[in-house]
Amino acid sequence: MTMTSSNISTDQLAQIKRALPFALSFALIPLVWFTAFVGGWTVILVPLVTWYLFSIIDSFLGLNLDNADPDATDDDLFWYRMITLLWMPAQLITLLAMLWYVPQADHLGGWEKFFVFFGIGVMTGTIGINYSHELMHQKNKIERLWADILLAMVLYSHFRSEHLLVHHRYVATPRDPVTAHYKEGFHRFYPRVLRQSWQSAFRAEKAMLARKDRPWTHRSNPFFRYWALQGAFLAIALTLGGWTGLGLFLAQAGTAIWQLELANYVEHYGLTRKHLGDGKYEHVRPHHSWNAAHRASNWLLINLQRHSDHHYKPDRRFPVLQTYGASDAPQLPFGYPVMTVMAMMPWVWRRVMNPRVRKWREMYYPEITDWTAYNNGTTPYPR
Repeated sequence: MTMTSSNISTDQLAQIKRALPFALSFALIPLVWFTAFVGGWTVILVPLVTWYLFSIIDSFLGLNLDNADPDATDDDLFWYRMITLLWMPAQLITLLAMLWYVPQADHLGGWEKFFVFFGIGVMTGTIGINYSHELMHQKNKIERLWADILLAMVLYSHFRSEHLLVHHRYVATPRDPVTAHYKEGFHRFYPRVLRQSWQSAFRAEKAMLARKDRPWTHRSNPFFRYWALQGAFLAIALTLGGWTGLGLFLAQAGTAIWQLELANYVEHYGLTRKHLGDGKYEHVRPHHSWNAAHRASNWLLINLQRHSDHHYKPDRRFPVLQTYGASDAPQLPFGYPVMTVMAMMPWVWRRVMNPRVRKWREMYYPEITDWTAYNNGTTPYPR
């Protein structure tokens, strides 16, 4: 499989200056505090910066086609790991402080308070859940705990089970709720995925326990930890901010979940693995995820847009995820910030993405002439 550009050596990768651009997300922390202290029109700054500023920078900086040495060790990646580890306490302190400060802030009206927490939700969804995604894939217990805490802050703890046990195993098949079907608009995808992803996550954990002859009520079921952590954050929100604080916390969580599922919608829209018969599907390859090499938005999203390689090699840490050219993986025309905004406008989304899906089918599966079952998600469930 051909890569698109020269590799970055481990010596280069280990330099702090290589890691620093990925820490740009930390600029959102003081921006949240600024919006809460100032109020007024500033309350829309976080979504403006996250959705639009990085997209504008993308248009100037273009694509990053360099690939780091995939054999880099954790020691080589020390500074990148620090970025993901430090984010959780920074987000935690900010969220708790805002839950105490904003409900009692006399200079903020009701809508201003709501939009401050809408902005926090954009941050905890775009950055926090994304960092939890990176951390949950690691074997280190601290990193996995940090992932659980980040997800509990947005009341979406089951995402860990769904992502690791369902999504990666069944991506681009009917058994994966997160793979958006061809011609399925986001407004139909969203309520479906909210319901099905929780159900599939719980079933996956229950089945894993059953294989060990344990009931789902066994203490090792991670859902008990999920519920305890989420309950703790609900109680903290109520204690710090009263009923207003609880309502604002829920608004933040809802915004974060929406941001996550927008990204999920973009990542695999219309892409399917070929059914080989008897419930068997081809192995996951880079062309089963949309790839985006846009430099600035990959800084913000710690290379999440190199999603083709993430599914091909899910154990790779984000600095060594590889990018692919158009001959190896389908390419998004813009980075995720633009694509997720586009997903909220189905008529625009269909015009931009449906021709790309059809081109992808012609390129990789010219032998398939009837796509009806794939479009409807009615090919056999994988075994």
